[in-house]
Amino acid sequence: MLNHIKLLDLNIPSDQQILPSAPLNLSRETSTYADMIVNYLQLLGIDKVFGVPGGAIEPLLNALARSERNGGPRLVVARHECGAAFMAEGYSRETGKMGVVCATTGPGATNLITGICSAISEEIPMLVITAQTPLPKFGKRALQESSCTAIDTVGLFRHCTRYNTLISHHEQLESKLVSALMAAHRTPQGPAHISIPSDVLRTPAQIKPHIHADLLVHDFFVSDESAINRLCEKLGRVNTIAVYVGNGAGSAHKEIIQFIELTGAAFVTGPMGKSWVDETHPQYRGVYGFAGHDSAKELFQGDKIDLIIAVGAALGEMGTSGWNDDLLNTKLVHIDSSVEHFTRSPMANLHVFGNLHTIFTRLIENVAAARKWGRTWQTIPGNTEKNVLGAMVTLREPEKCLSDASPIKPQRLMAHLALTLPEDTRVFVDAGNAWAWATHYFVRSNNEGYYRIAMGFGSMAWAIGAAIGSAFVKDTGPTLCLVGDGSYLMSAQEITVAAQHQLPVVFMVLNDAALGMVKHGQRLGNQESIGWELNSINYAAMAEAMGVEGIVITSPQELCDLDMPALFAKNGPTLIDVRIDRDEVPPMGDRIKGLAMNGSATPGG
Repeated sequence: MLNHIKLLDLNIPSDQQILPSAPLNLSRETSTYADMIVNYLQLLGIDKVFGVPGGAIEPLLNALARSERNGGPRLVVARHECGAAFMAEGYSRETGKMGVVCATTGPGATNLITGICSAISEEIPMLVITAQTPLPKFGKRALQESSCTAIDTVGLFRHCTRYNTLISHHEQLESKLVSALMAAHRTPQGPAHISIPSDVLRTPAQIKPHIHADLLVHDFFVSDESAINRLCEKLGRVNTIAVYVGNGAGSAHKEIIQFIELTGAAFVTGPMGKSWVDETHPQYRGVYGFAGHDSAKELFQGDKIDLIIAVGAALGEMGTSGWNDDLLNTKLVHIDSSVEHFTRSPMANLHVFGNLHTIFTRLIENVAAARKWGRTWQTIPGNTEKNVLGAMVTLREPEKCLSDASPIKPQRLMAHLALTLPEDTRVFVDAGNAWAWATHYFVRSNNEGYYRIAMGFGSMAWAIGAAIGSAFVKDTGPTLCLVGDGSYLMSAQEITVAAQHQLPVVFMVLNDAALGMVKHGQRLGNQESIGWELNSINYAAMAEAMGVEGIVITSPQELCDLDMPALFAKNGPTLIDVRIDRDEVPPMGDRIKGLAMNGSATPGG
């Protein structure tokens, strides 16, 4: 057994040690290795563990019950393990801390997999704890056995985690737990999985974590000074600059905008990167990629740009319009804190690796010094008039943002939300047509990361769990989940978690009785029309049956009459069933062209 992780104990004076926010939960009455896990979570300031109960995971649930009585981390019970993983991801996005999810052996563990795949695609730090039957039962075909001689869950998790291990002896647990916690926080972040037999979890233990918490979760950045200097030289030789802001730019979004304003650069975002910018900024040209704006696409066409800078960008299909060479060419400089992202920009003339805050602080200093000597850069002209949403980007069919037609035009719905929601609203957008409508028409000025969308793995129903997980965090702002009816049917039961815990999440179901992305994708791609039709459902009545207030909206006037601040202030969730025009075609034509070339799959919703 490790002696309290000596390799991490740097003998720092006690007045400099990072202490947990509450006393560690070390009961003399009962203390097991499961309690040790909970104590580590408390040391890291984590107060919620999401999961679904089961026999083999019971020792960990017992430890969480003891912990809750003493003010420590507690269990939140989801209705399905995948929903629990999505909740853990939402909790992580809101707190900046690691999400934690647990499940029992066998089907409990396998039910987690889609949620874990989503977390690794989105680079969300997560600790995944699954149980195993007791070690003496391995290989005997015990109920729900998932050892290496049965349904090998550790093997199943191998390709969707940053760290993945079976605990085969209680003396391995502490060292492997520390390894998992550190692996989850390394760049690129992601889920780390430990699978623990129930007899190991219940083994008596008296272990007090004694570590410097910063070292446990700290990622060590080394900025490439040579590359930064080369970029500064390039800036001195060009006249026009365009900046592409990716989802990973959040840690330096203020510095990036300062750099953009100093250089006069026109800038765009990917569909997820829009979370970090003010979309009404005069130099903003809109979203590039899936459901993006023509003003963003036009920026990169022709010879207007001397230098393209992509920041915090994974450069996947959805954010690059199918890896279009208007963006990905030899003018590109790719700045990122993840070396893995550089594998998708081999054509770039420079890769700059390191902490984004450090890099842009250096660039700002260099540009500011150059400006003192009279150096300026040209701003590439864009739109001269603001659109109906108060932004300079080019909208498709902007008149539909003001339509009074019923059923409600999706464009009108998104424009209304963009113009009326409180600025601190956390907006979770689910996979499907909601992606396209929100990407193009939900334009607002907030740049604090409150617009949340998961386009890496494209899991339907992600937003439902993620919105609930986020709302568990104390003093969270208003929370809105935008979800298609197809996605809602996959995970509607999770709304009862919000009801049970009196979370004021507003779930807005885009009800068109269709898997809309499938329907329109087939039509735009000249495919057979099949499999998209859903039956007509009153989702408000469905919610009422679960003890949740339900509201049906059939017209723009009813939409305008909604008192959203009052709904956000309730002691419980609300479901709004919005009847939208199923025949409105979402702005995703470029995606369909990509499907024709690459044979990719399309999420529905």
